[in-house]
Parts: sequence; C-alpha cells; structure tokens
Amino acid sequence: MSLQVELEHRRNVLIVRLKGELDHHSADVVRYKMEDSIMNGNVDHVVLSLKELLFMDSSGLGVILGRYKQLKAKGGKMAVCDVNKSVYRLLELSGLFKILAIHDNERSALTSLEVVS
Repeated sequence: MSLQVELEHRRNVLIVRLKGELDHHSADVVRYKMEDSIMNGNVDHVVLSLKELLFMDSSGLGVILGRYKQLKAKGGKMAVCDVNKSVYRLLELSGLFKILAIHDNERSALTSLEVVS
C-alpha cells in the first residue's frame, strides 16, 4: 500500500494527515513536503493526524523527529492526534511521547497549540 499525504494550513499551523504506510519507500516524500511547507509557509506549529496511518517503521520515526527538531529550532511545537493502536505502540516505545503531545483528535491538538478552528 502506498502513502497519501494531505497538507492543510490553518493560520500558522500545518496539519499533516497521513493515510497508508509510512516506511523507507515513502519517508522522503513526507520529509520533503513537510520541510518545504515549514520553511516556505507561515508555519510555526504542526499537527500530525495519524488516523488512517496503518503502518510506520523507523524511517517514519526519523521524519517525525527531524521535523520536530526543525520546528523547535524556530520556537514551534508539534502535536500528534488520532493515533491507531499499532502506530501508538511504536511511538510509545521510541520515546517520542516524551517530547510530543498526543491528542484524541485534531480539534484538541489545535486547541493545545492555542489555535481555535
């Protein structure tokens, strides 16, 4: 299965919705799209919506961690929402929840970043 990436700008927040499988085959595409939007758009924060992400490997973790560092360097934040059970377990084992906020849905994530929809 391939990966679909949907990007939405809402004020100064980039909402990234991933559908499918984030692995070494698709990681570069996600990295490029997110990096480009963060650098060239009016983006201070990112919400990762993983509701339809069925699989993720270490390449996906690298993409998330790299964009987190990119945002943090410019004073921004990243939040994750709608995580399914298998992806949640990977994020938990990797320790990313120690640095990333996790929320039940996009609205909650946006509220945490003080962006009202």
